[in-house]
Order: sequence, then C-alpha cells, then structure tokens
Amino acid sequence: MKAIRVEQTGAPEVMQWQETGMLTAGDQQVLIRVKAAGVNPVDTYIRAGTQGYSPVLPYTPGLDAAGLIEGIGPGVRDLEVGDRVYISGSLTGAYAEYVLCKATQVHRLPDSLSFSEGAAIFVAYTTAYRALFQRGGARAGDRILVHGGSGAVGIAAVQLARAAGMNVIASASSQQGRDLAALHGAMIVVDHSDETHFERIIELTRQQGVNVIVEMMADINLKRDLEILSAGGTVVVVGNRGTVEINPRELMKRDAQVCGMSLMNMSEAEVSSVQKSLHAQFQHGYLKPVIRQEFHMSEAAAAHEAVMQPGAIGKIVLVP
Repeated sequence: MKAIRVEQTGAPEVMQWQETGMLTAGDQQVLIRVKAAGVNPVDTYIRAGTQGYSPVLPYTPGLDAAGLIEGIGPGVRDLEVGDRVYISGSLTGAYAEYVLCKATQVHRLPDSLSFSEGAAIFVAYTTAYRALFQRGGARAGDRILVHGGSGAVGIAAVQLARAAGMNVIASASSQQGRDLAALHGAMIVVDHSDETHFERIIELTRQQGVNVIVEMMADINLKRDLEILSAGGTVVVVGNRGTVEINPRELMKRDAQVCGMSLMNMSEAEVSSVQKSLHAQFQHGYLKPVIRQEFHMSEAAAAHEAVMQPGAIGKIVLVP
C-alpha cells in the first residue's frame, strides 16, 4: 500500500507519498480502504510542528476519511466487510490507501453522501456541533454569528444552527462565500473584510447583539466580538493563529464569556454520541457537506497550501 509519510516537521514538502507495509486488523480493529481523506487546517499545524503540536515521527497525517471496510478483527460487531463508512480519527493516519481504526472510530456513511462528502464529516461537523451546543449552549431562537461561515466548519455550523431553529448570521470575505453561506441557511450575511460589519450586525439585531459567536479567527476578531455579544452571550473560539488583546470590561458588563474548544478534548463516547446525532440529519438531508476541491494523495503538499489560503470555500479532500 501507499501512504503519505512525514519524517520530520516542516513545510508541506515534508509529506512524501511512498510505499509502506500493508496493515492488518487486530482485536477490536477495522481496516478501511480509503476512498477520500479530508484536509483540515489542524493537519497543517501538526505537520509543521506549530500551534503547540509536536507529532511523534514518523507519521501519516489525517483525521478524516471515508471508504469501504476491507477487514475486521476479532471482537468487532455490527460492521461487515464492504460496508460504506467514515471515521472519527484512526490508529494509522488517513492520508493513505488504507487506514486502520479502532471499531469505535468507525461509523456508517449515510447513503445520501459520497465518499468525498463522508471525508468532510468528522472534523467539520463534530467541531461545529461541539461549538454550538456543548460549549456555546445555543438553543432554538438564539441569534448566532458564524464568524467565517464559508469554510468547512463554518458551513457545518450554519447548517446545524439553522436546522435547530436559530437565527443565523454568517460572515465571509468573498461574494462566493457569502452566497454559499446564504444558500445553506444564513439569514443575514456580512463581509468580514469590511471593518464596519460589527456595527452592521448591531444594527441588524436592533441593538440586541448575538447570543453565540462561533469564531474561526479569534486573533483577528475577538476584541470586537465582545462588543456585539448580547447579555449572557458566549464566544466559542474554534480557530486562532496568534495573540489578541481584549478589554475584560466588555465581558463584565454583559455577564458574557469566552470559551475554547478542541476535538482532542472529547472522549470516544462523546464523539460517538455526536455522530449518532448527526447521522439522522445527514440521512434526511438537513446537513450536506460542501466539497471545494479534490487532490490526489500525492498532491498533499498542494492541498495543504490550498487549505490555508484566505476565503475558504467548503472542504478540500484527497483521493488515492
């Protein structure tokens, strides 16, 4: 089999598509033939050894994938060879022709989704779900700002919030991104490259502000985010690439809060519970991943360059 291998942290070119030993499913394990693997900004941080990540080298990148079960180890129940599945993490890394997972990391792929769409589920939709409901405490009727609503996590958050009966505001820097966010459920869309968009949000909410902000670039927006929160509001930091100075008085006068989140902090039981909640919504068409571009696995370096470009539109995936 072939897989992307990283022998040392660094630039995208450290990822090499090469022959590796074939994998075999052990006890409580599942072997999957990868049909598509998702590319996420966090993959680039791990590869580069930045943002606090220090991977154990060598390794194969990738948290997201979808494909067909190729082999099942002893003790695995309710899964069969040939099943269409997606994963929520793995034992061996997703940028490969085959990936080995614990059985608890394998979930049935809804019939309505392609393999590329399946590779866009775990990181994007689990992140959005955790940010909105588990960390942000968002409820039907709340005013939600998805600050960066055209990327994979942003689109997931827009869809989930709209399906749950929230009043969704989204931001994007390009007209294409704003149109996409509106298409997927945002009721109001603003241009976050325009510094006056904060004032516009206050106007559009009749001076009430927003209850929950799902924030993709806290180092750029957090200071101003606090000024548009409603009383008791919450900013959930999903993405951040640097430091920021804030005025805590903005939190105090609103009884507001800022919280962070990371999928790495979720237990397997929590992850599995979220996948069950998501499955029915995918099956009934309430949720639908947006695929921006497909690259061959051997082009992983180019995919890593693309995923970090500003103005993200949907999900980037790798195919073998």
